[in-house]
Amino acid sequence: MGSNVFGIDVGTSNIRIFNGLDNSIFMEKNMIAMENKVNLLAYGDAAYDMYEKAPSYIRTSYPLNYGVIADINDMETLIKLFISDLSGGNIKSSDYYIAVPTDVTEVEKRAFYDLIKDANVKAKNIMVVEKAVADGLGLDVDVKNSQGVMVVNVGFSTTEISILSLGGIVLSKLIKIGGYSFDNAIASIIRKEYNLYIGDKTSEAVKIQLADYEKEGKPIKCFGRDIVTGLPVMRQIPTDLIDESLLVPFSKIIDNIKLILERTPPELGADIYRNGIYLTGGASQISHLAALISKASELKVNISEDPINSVIAGVSKVIKEEKYRKLAYTIEGMSI
Repeated sequence: MGSNVFGIDVGTSNIRIFNGLDNSIFMEKNMIAMENKVNLLAYGDAAYDMYEKAPSYIRTSYPLNYGVIADINDMETLIKLFISDLSGGNIKSSDYYIAVPTDVTEVEKRAFYDLIKDANVKAKNIMVVEKAVADGLGLDVDVKNSQGVMVVNVGFSTTEISILSLGGIVLSKLIKIGGYSFDNAIASIIRKEYNLYIGDKTSEAVKIQLADYEKEGKPIKCFGRDIVTGLPVMRQIPTDLIDESLLVPFSKIIDNIKLILERTPPELGADIYRNGIYLTGGASQISHLAALISKASELKVNISEDPINSVIAGVSKVIKEEKYRKLAYTIEGMSI
C-alpha cells in the first residue's frame, strides 16, 4: 500500500503491528521494565528477558490484563516506543486501525481508542476493527457473506468465542481462560506431585514442547526449586501428567463453546455444522486441544496455519482491501 498507516493488535502477551509503508508485520512481547518505578529500563522482548530474573527495584509487567488495558500509561509508552522504532525515530502523521475484543464494556473498548489518541503518535484517524472479524479475515474466511462462522481464539489470558455473519458478530463470549491458565495448571500439578516449584517461563516451555516430547515418548526435563530442601533441582515429568493437568482448563473452554452453539440461531448453526469451527490464537496450538474440541462438539475443527498472527493479518486486509474497509469504524462519539 505504501502509505502512512498502522494496524495494531494489542495482545496481553504480544503486540503485533502492521506497517503500511512496507507491508510488514512486527511482533514483540507486550512488556515493560521500569527501574525504581520511574525510569524506563527496557521494553518488548528485552523486558521479557528480565522477567522473573530482575531484582526488586526493577518492575517488569504486562500493561494488559485479561485482554483489557490495565495500565494505560505504560501501554501508551509502549505504543509510542514501538511506532517510533518502526518509523526510524521520526513519527509521521498516520492512520491507525486497532483490533478490540467484542465482549467487553464500552469503557474498556473506548480505552483502546484513547490509547492511540493519547500516545502522541500523530494519529490522523483512528479506526476500530472487532477482533473476531479480523480473525475471520486472517483465516481467509469471507466474513461478509451470510454464512455463519464460528471462530475460537485461544490467547494468552483469554479465549474469545464468536459467531460471525454478514460482516458482524452475532454472538461473542470472552472467558478468562487461555495459555496462562494452561501454564498455571502445569505448574500446579508439578508442584503437587513432585514438590517442584517452577517459574512461568518454564511452565510455558513445557506447554510448548509437550507435543514433541509425546512424539518421542520421553519425559520432560524441568528445572526448578525443590519445595522441601529449597535447592535448585531437575525433575523428569511424564507427559501423561501434563495432559491430565490441562483437562480442567480445556473443559472450561469446551463448555463455553457448547454454550455459544446452543444459543446460535438454527440457520447459522447449520452453516457451522457444514464448515466446522475455526481455531486460532497463540495458545490454540497446544497438544490435544483441537481434538478434544472436535470430539466434544462433534464438529470439524479447522486449525489456523498462522494462529499467532491471524488477527493482525485480518486488520491488514481491512487496511489494504477496499471491500473490507467498511468493517472498520470509529468510536469517537461512543458514550462513556
